[in-house]
Amino acid sequence: MVAPNGARPMKKDHPEVPVTVSEIVKTGKACFDTGAEAIHFHVRDKNEKHVLDSGLYKEALNELNKLVPKMHLQITTEAVGRYSPLEMRKLAYEVMPPGISIGIREMIPSRRPTTDDIKLYQKLTESETKIQHICYEPEDVDLLSSLLDKAKLSKIGTWCMFVIGHYSGKMSKPKNIFPFIERLKKNNLNADWAVCAFSKEELSCLETAIKLGGKIRVGFENSFLMPDGSIAPNNETKVKAASALFG
Repeated sequence: MVAPNGARPMKKDHPEVPVTVSEIVKTGKACFDTGAEAIHFHVRDKNEKHVLDSGLYKEALNELNKLVPKMHLQITTEAVGRYSPLEMRKLAYEVMPPGISIGIREMIPSRRPTTDDIKLYQKLTESETKIQHICYEPEDVDLLSSLLDKAKLSKIGTWCMFVIGHYSGKMSKPKNIFPFIERLKKNNLNADWAVCAFSKEELSCLETAIKLGGKIRVGFENSFLMPDGSIAPNNETKVKAASALFG
């Protein structure tokens, strides 16, 4: 999976960060052609700010579907400290996309799934929207397990993304993957999991994930760096380098 822009990187950080719908679509095509099977993207407003805008998401999904119909398309409900669970749910209901990422601790900050939470996850599942549950810490897996139990949703093939480290500087270390896997086992979750990591330790984390049977996400949301430490010229170059990790 490629995550070409995220909520925070801007043109001033790297000129090839896609911020308009046309740029996102162009980048998605280039990344698909170099090996990305899925794209996780954020739409931006005119000031390059991350927004939960259903109209922009629908426009981007429509254009991407025309150009890369075989690529899995994933929007996000990321709160970035600005959006409430109510606004996150509203976006999901309005768009009902092929794929959506939901930070479970952002959607359920009380860590106690409500009726509204249960209805949302059930509705998305019924609509065949593929949910990727974003887990920022291992204990988020416990919350996910509780939600699935209460919503009576299957724990087989649950799609998880483990965030190893943090954009603000918290170190991404390969050993941090293991506590997430241990929580999966503890909760009897037969998950289809992946990792994303940051900065200089991104590569070692991705390599460890692959060895453990996981999948990976790369792109400018997480790091501008290539395996040799140089700055990547664009997202597709990072995708090509990541594809090589699978031999």
